[in-house]
Amino acid sequence: MRRTTSIALALTAAALVAAPATAQTPKKGGILKFASVAEPPTTDCHGTTTFAMIHPVVPQYSTLLKLVGPHDKTRTEGDLAESWEISPDGLTYTFKLRRGVKWHDGSPFSSADIKATYERIVNPPEGVVSSRKAVHQDIQQITTPDDYTVVFKLKQPNASMILHFASPFNCVYNAAKLAKDPTYPSKEVMGTGAFKFVEYVKGSHWVATRFEDYWDKPRPYLDGYRLFFVRGTAVVAGMQGGQFDAEFRGRTPQERDQLVAAMKDKVTVLEGPWTTNILLSFNTEKKPFDDVRVHQALTMAIDRWGGSESLGKVSLIKGVSGVFRPGSPYSISDEELKKIPGFWPDINKSREEAKRLLKEAGVSNLKVKLLNRTIAQPFTPAGIFAIDQWRRIGVETEHVQVETKLWYDGMESGNFDVCVQNISDFTDDPNAQFNTLLSKKVSAIAYSRHTDSKIDDMYTLQSGTVDPTARLKIVNDLEKYVLTQAYNIPLLWYQRIVVNNAKIKGWDLTPSHFTGQQLTHVWLDE
Repeated sequence: MRRTTSIALALTAAALVAAPATAQTPKKGGILKFASVAEPPTTDCHGTTTFAMIHPVVPQYSTLLKLVGPHDKTRTEGDLAESWEISPDGLTYTFKLRRGVKWHDGSPFSSADIKATYERIVNPPEGVVSSRKAVHQDIQQITTPDDYTVVFKLKQPNASMILHFASPFNCVYNAAKLAKDPTYPSKEVMGTGAFKFVEYVKGSHWVATRFEDYWDKPRPYLDGYRLFFVRGTAVVAGMQGGQFDAEFRGRTPQERDQLVAAMKDKVTVLEGPWTTNILLSFNTEKKPFDDVRVHQALTMAIDRWGGSESLGKVSLIKGVSGVFRPGSPYSISDEELKKIPGFWPDINKSREEAKRLLKEAGVSNLKVKLLNRTIAQPFTPAGIFAIDQWRRIGVETEHVQVETKLWYDGMESGNFDVCVQNISDFTDDPNAQFNTLLSKKVSAIAYSRHTDSKIDDMYTLQSGTVDPTARLKIVNDLEKYVLTQAYNIPLLWYQRIVVNNAKIKGWDLTPSHFTGQQLTHVWLDE
């Protein structure tokens, strides 16, 4: 039986769910103050996978398409694209672009900007990291018949191509600037978005102001926004004290209850599913982590079913699942999941097998360095939980926690034994969710550094299979294989709980903390 996820939108009598923005007339003005528990490792949207970039940076940019609406009514709309057509054979995508769009420096936007942006994603020049190159590998050619038309030719049909044109990470960059310096987005923030960059003070804040020439009048409603960089433990106190009014990533059940008890009807609480998990990745270029027996032993030591109960009460992570979140239409059933190493319901039997595998691999006294980031939720408890689970099969672990940029540097350079990271994307789609799990030669974010052509070939096959039933069969088979090889092992999946000041209107909860953050529709009822 396929798993489902219950979605609670109204929590307690004291927690008010905001009325839909359409029921009220938006007010113009005011500065939105919100928090982020991490700083951006880069300002280049194409070169990272973290919310720490999305939340401060994305409101200054536009994308070709975008995902809008709450979790249960999410839809794809044009952003810089006004309309689009797909050829009957699924190989040609033609976009008609908006006229009158301006860059923040006053220069006109054109189809050349779309072409340069996507060529950078598909074939990144030297010095540029493209984290989503793999999911755009089917793009063969990009042409611009005129200033307001762009045409994409694909190598093969792609079941999720239109969705990936709406990726919030595909910020559109200025072609003229890219021609002079392909790395300019990591040095300068200059887009066509609703807000214009003002300043970034590391360790303190990020400020942006309304772009008066934004194409979608009367938006944006806000005069601007100020984002504060704070420790996760400071979010509740900052909201209660009025320093800021939101933290859009998510809070724990305990923090939700604390804010509701203290602020009562002054807060809005929203909950829903989350397309993010905690993933443990083994550096397969280091011994003994090149041995599948070691991967399997370390995943089989973890009691996910028991951990779900305990961690779900005190952290952001709770759901037990594989490559896809619980309740995803792509998930394998619980019955199938429980047959896979690491998900057996009998944890004692599983740990005995784990010990046997370590002995067989010649590493009964294994010592591990676990690279993690200094984000209290859920990275710290996730790391502590994994260490405790491994201790039960005799594995000694050193917990190495560093700031987000150093964490990324460590993963990208291979300077780790095992790292705590995520499968985290803007959509449930398999092309996105498997991106992290592909071979190093295929994906720039394959931090396990493995090479497995079977994974890559099955990924390409499912991507080009447009029949939903046939594609799902391939996806399920690929998920089982990935979980069994265990180059990367899912720990638990996030539960999304967002608590905002009730004066914030026009913000929708989505299954991803990457979407809905352009802030164009947000306004303040004050």
